[in-house]
Amino acid sequence: MNASVMNSTVMNSSGAMDYDYASTLATASTTQALAPAQEQQLLIQYLPLVKRIVRQLSLQANQVMDRDDMEQIGLMGLLESLRRYGQPDENFAAFAKLRIRGAILDELRRQDWRPRQVRQQTHKIRDAIRELSRRLGRVPQDTEVMAYTGLSEKDYQAFLQADACEAIESLDELLLNGPETFSDGGSGLEEREITERLLAQALSALTERERLVLMLYYQQELSLKEIALVLDLTDARVCQLSKQAIQKASRFMQEGK
Repeated sequence: MNASVMNSTVMNSSGAMDYDYASTLATASTTQALAPAQEQQLLIQYLPLVKRIVRQLSLQANQVMDRDDMEQIGLMGLLESLRRYGQPDENFAAFAKLRIRGAILDELRRQDWRPRQVRQQTHKIRDAIRELSRRLGRVPQDTEVMAYTGLSEKDYQAFLQADACEAIESLDELLLNGPETFSDGGSGLEEREITERLLAQALSALTERERLVLMLYYQQELSLKEIALVLDLTDARVCQLSKQAIQKASRFMQEGK
């Protein structure tokens, strides 16, 4: 994307939102560390980071928002990261990833990308699985869950993906907001250091395979389906592993606040 495209006004498919990067940059606070020209140059420089995150998220959100719209929102998250962090260094990309993802996920939630009916169905299936687990005295196998709930394999796969994505959103929110020890005046670098320290401690409590799934998702920006191909696992197993890993990591980070 060149500078002229970056300066153009972009409207999403619903017509509900447009972004004018020229005017956005022009209205920056006078206390910002970067000049508008520097911001625009850095937006172009870090555009590949936005594109990687959009590619990852678009596989689970393309029914609500197309990639162009997601890129525009991701760029706004990148701009916020630049203004909060200041002059980028080797640690900036790790800080910016969470804010880019957070900006996109916030907009997806605003558009109610998982309709209420789907959410209600997901809760019912979870309740059924808990009841089946209670009856069996163990974690049920996938075939047992499908037989008990009457779900087809396709619908069961869709449930597992939705369940895993919901868990991912909860961890994203925790990583983005950080521990309660953050102060409003804290710098982006301080936030990143505290969050990464907690996350590193949380990852140490996971199994090797659970750690690998989260690393492939957050560091390599692979989608759950791509992780399944890399690890030669079923989509269902990767969804289950990711949810297990995220629940453990989230509990650790919440207790470590």
